[in-house]
Amino acid sequence: MGAISHIDVGVSVTRQVSVKTILAVSALTLFTAFITWRARVLEIALEQPMNVHVRAPDFRAMRADGTSVSLSDFRGKNVVLTFWASWCGPCQGEIGALKGFYEAHHTASSDFEILAISTDEDVAQAKRFARENKLSFPVLLDPHETVARTYEEKGIPTLFVIDKNGNIRYAHVGYDRIDPSGSESVERVLARELGIQLDQPANGGPGGAGSD
Repeated sequence: MGAISHIDVGVSVTRQVSVKTILAVSALTLFTAFITWRARVLEIALEQPMNVHVRAPDFRAMRADGTSVSLSDFRGKNVVLTFWASWCGPCQGEIGALKGFYEAHHTASSDFEILAISTDEDVAQAKRFARENKLSFPVLLDPHETVARTYEEKGIPTLFVIDKNGNIRYAHVGYDRIDPSGSESVERVLARELGIQLDQPANGGPGGAGSD
């Protein structure tokens, strides 16, 4: 009967270790690739609001002044819909931009409206923010995020542009990333989507009412 030398044992053990190491590294590589892919899928999903070119769900919500409105009340107009909260820094920036755009381009005869839906749990904070910032467009209250869930809101601020026929024509999550190149502001996006020329404010002549 042949004898097994220490050298043979060492080679066998080394081979076993090498195979285990290769398998472990391969498994780790595959797992890392899967996790990376899955994270990217989730990241994209979180960034994407409801698809455009679909019917905008109707809803009814209370305004900060206590009256009740629904999306269908504005049928025949383009509607800019934003989900925000008073404690959200980017939301504050977007609300400020929307306020400036509204004051420059909206009149009683304009064919667009801005609806700012607050997801603040404390409605008093939303009302106080609207009052202190003198927001002239309708501020709606959604403390239980009922409307937000209907619109598959995954982060704030989320901005939608809904056309006169009630279809979503534009959607975007975030304020500082309105355009990846950084060359397009909220004002320019809205002007393009609403057919408004920025150099012709509503209060100073033609261009105030957008065209579909």
